[in-house]
Amino acid sequence: MASFGRKQGAAMASNLLKTLTGRSSNFRSNARSFSGVGSTEVVTSHTDKWMQDISKKSPMELINEVPPIKVEGRIAACEGDTDPALGHPIEYICLDLDEPAVCKYCGLRFVQDHHH
Repeated sequence: MASFGRKQGAAMASNLLKTLTGRSSNFRSNARSFSGVGSTEVVTSHTDKWMQDISKKSPMELINEVPPIKVEGRIAACEGDTDPALGHPIEYICLDLDEPAVCKYCGLRFVQDHHH
């Protein structure tokens, strides 16, 4: 019964792609090209265009301007934002080291707040 559901889902996705692209093709072979993920031209030209505008700061520059967040205790929980729709999966970060720990999703830095 589960395999029937998967087959039906794949057929629906394939029909959706046919409708959107105007081509009949196999879902598996076309998903990457349809999304643009496999196209290095798109990524390169978009990145080049974005990097030419020096009036705007890069995301890494913006996140590095945020000072490390002080946390009581040894573990920080990062969700990226207080609004779940704008955040990321919860990441538990160990703060045992002296240098700031970095969230792997958003780049926010956390340090243990020592009261002594």
